[in-house]
Amino acid sequence: MEITAVMVKELRSKSGAGIMECKSALKETNGDVEDAITFLRKKGLAKADKKADRNTGEGKVGYYIHQGSKIGVLLQLYCETDFVANTPDFQGLAKDIAMHIAAAKPRFSTREEVTEDILAKEREIFAHQAKESGKPEHIIEKIVTGKMEKFYEENCVLEQPFVKDTSTTIAELIKQKIALLGENINLGKFARFEI
Repeated sequence: MEITAVMVKELRSKSGAGIMECKSALKETNGDVEDAITFLRKKGLAKADKKADRNTGEGKVGYYIHQGSKIGVLLQLYCETDFVANTPDFQGLAKDIAMHIAAAKPRFSTREEVTEDILAKEREIFAHQAKESGKPEHIIEKIVTGKMEKFYEENCVLEQPFVKDTSTTIAELIKQKIALLGENINLGKFARFEI
């Protein structure tokens, strides 16, 4: 099938990928634009994993003020260059993550930030609840492990489902932007304020 300039232009506008990448994706998918988008996303996510170790010394402070000015969020979002930090895609990501934090009320950026004291206390509570409900001793540890995973999902930004698209976590949303922008992106600290 012949890949036309119109097809490449359409795919570029939908995916943000370069001309040659779009041409290649369209060839791989026999000109199907939707399949080409999926192809580019898969390829981009694989590239994003390779960029994870690259230094992120630039970035922006993102913010979100909810309607009525009763909830606000400030966050640090890092990337590799000031060029990418100034792109609408990067700034939109910062705003989306800040809005997500306003809505989802996470306590930590990553599970590594959760202190051992908090983890021990949560495990103790979950074990006590399981015992009180009459669960057998050999099952309690499995229940605690499952509840700890749920604790991380509810309290760590990167593991939470994105409020605008619950089929995607915040970590996956960031990976998609890494694939699109070609630079490593990391979430730093955040603060959520509420009146």
